[in-house]
Amino acid sequence: MYNEADTRAKLIDPAIHSRGWTEDLIRREQTAGEIQIVEGRPRRRKGKIDYTLRIKVGFNTQPIAVALIEAKAENYPPNYGLEQAKCYAKCQKFNIPFVFSSNGHLFVEFNKFTGLTSNPKRMNEFPTPENLRARYEQAMGFSLGSEQAKPLLIPYTGGEATRRYYQDAAIRAVLEKIAIGGKRALLALATGSGKTFIAVHLLKKLDEAGQLRRALFLCDRDELRRQGLSNFQGIFGSNAAEVFLNSEGRNNARNARIHVATYQTLNVDNEEADANFLIMHYPENYFSHIVIDECHRSAWGKWSQVLLRNDKAIQIGLTATPRQLEITEKTKEADEDRKITADNIKHFGEPVYEYTMTQGIEDGYLAACDIQRGRVNLDDTGISIEDIIKRNPTDAITGLPVTAEQIKERYERTEYEGKILLPDRVIAMCQDLFSYLIESGRPEQKTIIFCARDRHADDVAIQMNNLYVEWCRKNNKEPAYPYAFKCTAASGGSDYLPEFRGSNKHHFIATTVDLLSTGVDVPCVRNIVFFKYVQSAIAFHQMVGRGTRIDEPSGKMMFTVYDYTNATRLFGQDFITIRKEPTTGPKPPPPPPEHPILVDGFEVVISDEGRYILSEVDGKPTPVTVEEYKERIAAKILQEYHTLQQFTGCWIEPQDRRRLIDSLIASGLSPTVLQKVEDLDEYDQFDILAELAFGLLARTREQRADSFTYKNDSWLKSLPDNAALTLVAIANQFKIAGTDSLENPHIFNVPDIVNAGGLNALRNVGEPREVLFQTKQRIFAV
Repeated sequence: MYNEADTRAKLIDPAIHSRGWTEDLIRREQTAGEIQIVEGRPRRRKGKIDYTLRIKVGFNTQPIAVALIEAKAENYPPNYGLEQAKCYAKCQKFNIPFVFSSNGHLFVEFNKFTGLTSNPKRMNEFPTPENLRARYEQAMGFSLGSEQAKPLLIPYTGGEATRRYYQDAAIRAVLEKIAIGGKRALLALATGSGKTFIAVHLLKKLDEAGQLRRALFLCDRDELRRQGLSNFQGIFGSNAAEVFLNSEGRNNARNARIHVATYQTLNVDNEEADANFLIMHYPENYFSHIVIDECHRSAWGKWSQVLLRNDKAIQIGLTATPRQLEITEKTKEADEDRKITADNIKHFGEPVYEYTMTQGIEDGYLAACDIQRGRVNLDDTGISIEDIIKRNPTDAITGLPVTAEQIKERYERTEYEGKILLPDRVIAMCQDLFSYLIESGRPEQKTIIFCARDRHADDVAIQMNNLYVEWCRKNNKEPAYPYAFKCTAASGGSDYLPEFRGSNKHHFIATTVDLLSTGVDVPCVRNIVFFKYVQSAIAFHQMVGRGTRIDEPSGKMMFTVYDYTNATRLFGQDFITIRKEPTTGPKPPPPPPEHPILVDGFEVVISDEGRYILSEVDGKPTPVTVEEYKERIAAKILQEYHTLQQFTGCWIEPQDRRRLIDSLIASGLSPTVLQKVEDLDEYDQFDILAELAFGLLARTREQRADSFTYKNDSWLKSLPDNAALTLVAIANQFKIAGTDSLENPHIFNVPDIVNAGGLNALRNVGEPREVLFQTKQRIFAV
């Protein structure tokens, strides 16, 4: 009985190939791999692999995923994997309408459009690409050959290695809605999952399809504008520009086709704003497309003028707040959350695609989240007026003492540090947090502490600095300065962001109110701390989102939420922390030091926390994550070869292949390094590179050699028996040693090839060198 892998390779693959599913129509979608915490250290599991079936309309068009196939060992019923696959379809994980489960002999199908599951059928009845295309088009209501569907067919700039499966699913979901005539679409994706990437490539596909006239990317705050502009200019170049009034009194972006602006620049950042810049510089319906980044952040009235003045534009909203978020609390903030959610749904409609923080953590694209409850319980049961007076309260604004007469009978916990300052409470919470940092390794960890107001942020920064200096004194260490700093709008906090983001010698603890709660990209943040009472679920998810990004070069694969105000109740009931109960007994020994590995002269560092390769970036040796390394290789290949056919033609010509590999290595990119780091020794480098650049289904050398036989069954049967046996023996040499073995001048001296008939057998059917070249072409054919 075949196991699951053999069932796919030896039963399912030949069967669906005979139905027209060639390798360029099958995509292996592999996640990064969930991060698990073992004895306090993060380790990656192997990523999950799913296979999507895709349809292709033209020679050089983007294949469109329409189905997923779940393979199970041949001794299982054919529907054994169906429930998992149906879940993918229903939750839109891959944004595909058809899912199949098969044991290699029979298959069953679930159709999301109809909600029906088929009876088991023989594999010779498996739907062809033409059949699924027709069913997809009929259900969607448009033809893939139509003008409105054209953006779906535009390939990714930089190749398929640049996108993750859910980003592709989100982009297709929006383009599908546009293709059926929709003018508005909402995407809900967790912070750190690449919403800007999605926006850039959405607009790029629309642009390449000739459907984009001018686009506006609207965000909140200058930091987000800078980040967005960098991403857009990476794809659109000078056609993307920042909106502001230049020295000539004119709009800096007037000649660009992609305008990147903030609410503040357009004068639409509050309900009293007059939209002066928007009205003066942009006539009505100036834009054909508008993308509102973080559309949950501002209530509808604050930026609706942009949409209302461009009511004919395609309007796309991006949000990091989960749609299924339950907002049950009865507070002013919760009411505002409900209003924002209702306004967004009313205008954009239900999200066409959603990718939550939980999904991101499970896939390994977002850092694992650990929750620690604060050990300070000064206010667990509320504090009476007498208790407050004992704590020497002062007015949070004037600093003057507050008398009993000035205090209501009881303050809610949410008012602490907002209206009344309790100095010993600040001290106790800071001491507890500092102890946590020491227990988890060291105090020098990038940390954001959310405080109630500006004065509270001052007090916390001072206290954290004092604790740190005292700790350094006791441990005979030189203190880093500044260790803790206030980062609020009132203090010009944006000026400190480069140091907080980049330095590993100072600026470790940022105390803020809400400046760091949204959009700011600081991947190295390891701790999110709540000293502030949070009533808004939307704001809470934004704050937590500051810690979700993975930073492999620094070893950051997880982050910790230190919760002193029960803020994590806003995660919802489904969220599970990775925190485990402490175990008794001696602590495990420290891990051995990490040693770099040299491959082809490249330095590779592999640890449980992550993997990165020292590569040359802008002339400097720089640690590059494996994911980014793949993207660079794909982009380099696509600079020279625009289609899979061109790349294959290069590969089977020894001189051209050597030139390509030399070019990659000269650019600081080695296929051998990637092969070793990703544990892909069973794959030929052809499959590794073709998957990165063109999304080809990667096959092991054994699978490719075996597929040579069933793909070329008719051709082999047309040859004399000894010639056919010789060619199969040659393909088996590829199984052993890959492409280079097919070009070995001594290949006809290999015993298996000699015994099959060898050189003489090939002479009976043509020039041996030409027959060998044809064999090589067929081995790499899709």
